[in-house]
Amino acid sequence: MYSLPRRALGRRAWRSVVGGRGATVEVSRSLSSAAASSLIPREQCSGFSSCDRGCCNAQSGDLSKHAFTNSRFSFNQVRNISGACTGRNVTADPIYDKLRHASTRHESTAAAEDAPVEKYEYQAEVSRLLDLIVNSLYSNKEVFLRELVSNASDALDKLRFLSVTDTSLLDANPSLEIRIKADRDAGTLTITDSGVGMTREELIESLGTIAHSGTAKFLKALKENQGSNKENNLIGQFGVGFYSAFLVADKVSVSTKSAKSDKQFVWEGEADTSSYTIREETDSDKLIPRGTSITLHLKDAHKFEYSDPTKIEDLIKNYSQFISFPIYTWQEKTQSKKVQQSESDDEVEKTEQDKNKSMEKSWDWELTNDTKPIWMRSPKEVTPEEYNAFYKSTFKEYMDPQAYTHFSAEGEIEFKSLLFIPPMAPLNTEEMWHARKGDVRLYVKRVFISDQFNGELFPRYLSFMKGIVDSNDLPLNVSREILQQSRIVKMMRQRLVRKTFEMIEKIAKDEDKEAYPKFWDVFGKNLKLGCTEDSPNHKRIAPLLRFYSSKSEDTLMSLDEYVERMKETQKEIYFLAAESIKSAKNAPFVEDLLNRDLEVGEVKS
Repeated sequence: MYSLPRRALGRRAWRSVVGGRGATVEVSRSLSSAAASSLIPREQCSGFSSCDRGCCNAQSGDLSKHAFTNSRFSFNQVRNISGACTGRNVTADPIYDKLRHASTRHESTAAAEDAPVEKYEYQAEVSRLLDLIVNSLYSNKEVFLRELVSNASDALDKLRFLSVTDTSLLDANPSLEIRIKADRDAGTLTITDSGVGMTREELIESLGTIAHSGTAKFLKALKENQGSNKENNLIGQFGVGFYSAFLVADKVSVSTKSAKSDKQFVWEGEADTSSYTIREETDSDKLIPRGTSITLHLKDAHKFEYSDPTKIEDLIKNYSQFISFPIYTWQEKTQSKKVQQSESDDEVEKTEQDKNKSMEKSWDWELTNDTKPIWMRSPKEVTPEEYNAFYKSTFKEYMDPQAYTHFSAEGEIEFKSLLFIPPMAPLNTEEMWHARKGDVRLYVKRVFISDQFNGELFPRYLSFMKGIVDSNDLPLNVSREILQQSRIVKMMRQRLVRKTFEMIEKIAKDEDKEAYPKFWDVFGKNLKLGCTEDSPNHKRIAPLLRFYSSKSEDTLMSLDEYVERMKETQKEIYFLAAESIKSAKNAPFVEDLLNRDLEVGEVKS
């Protein structure tokens, strides 16, 4: 439907022959300004505008004045139309029905209000929707274990919070832990936690509703009861982490027993179906004291990889090493066993150890996340030896770092960080200018997110930095894998760069005069690149630059030192790009400057 101004519509007269009465009626398209019946007094006609005036003039019999609307009516054919005379109830003439239908496409507001409205629900193929969610959110299949372990950690945290006011919740099992068992023969992977568990209703609500976050709901209730709690360690806020299990499994079974219930229920779902089942567990061998056990029936393509205990151990150390609860994995162990050798053995030339020992294989639980997140502790509580040991174990290095800084950022953004300057540059020169995998590791509440960045946290010339960044509220996408270009991330980058400069400045001012030349030999080229690429930080980079000169051939000097030695009449700084001091001194145009006792700086080309 389209609409034109009344005055314009009034000028567009159209002709309609109304049958049955032989009357010819010319009616304006501006039917919203129609006339009222002649029985209605003129003074009762509201909306006395130029277009409505025809209504009143028609009542007085002056058709020439009524012609403004280009309409001619016999008085018994005129009826009240919306907008002319408000609040009047006039009996409709049959001929008006024909006129109304002719003008519907221009003025149909009143008719639309009376039309019936039907409401429909959006229809979706649940299995297809689940497939889209899982495969579009997660680019790396192995993160399914990170998501499930994070959910288990949340369940343990919830129980710990609730047990503060109700200690009886821990009676069934006082241990708060996570156990992961890979079964290569059965092609399954089982993650079990002794957390808060779920009731039948919570199973339906949490696992039967895609993108429903039980953690987010728990946090909301916690804040409503206790106010804002910034110290909580709950991780899952998105409500889709559980479904990442279908990245590697075609069937998932969840057996759970709530801390507040005596019954245990089993939820089962398959990847290619739009339904799931829930039943009560009746097998006494499968009953658990409290918590949740998730069993993944692995797809054929992933059985070999993710039913390998060694692979599972490596994934836990990579993604969930710093979870605050102990994580045990089912591992094969080899032990030596003493055996008795009979005197009749005629083995030839065996050592005494070989005679008395043989190897025995067994399976047992092994603590996997034994490294503690030292960045969560106060810097005053951590010794230099602990920092060095953490650096070597985390980044697979064998030498101590040149320097480190441990700090917490507060204010608009809050995060904890532990940064290191490595002792050596990468052996591959290409890696020197691009951040390598593992150099800067991003965590959210101690859960590993990513170590691959494209300049979000550090500029290219500082790509040699190594460290940990841990935040509770980074703006990540729902899969927690991609940093968004937001104001918070930019502010975080500023803090990290500033702390890096403070570290380098500390090395430059160190009492050990060999410390900074060592740093410059390794990363001097990076700072020179910073002069080109990072103009906002020129004032911080310039004092850190070092070079040799004609008066300092053996010792690196700073730009400030050069300026201090300048003569009073010297207005310029002289420098020359050359491969070495010797080649610089042999340059023909340098001889005149040296004869005038002017210092010339040498910059390696």
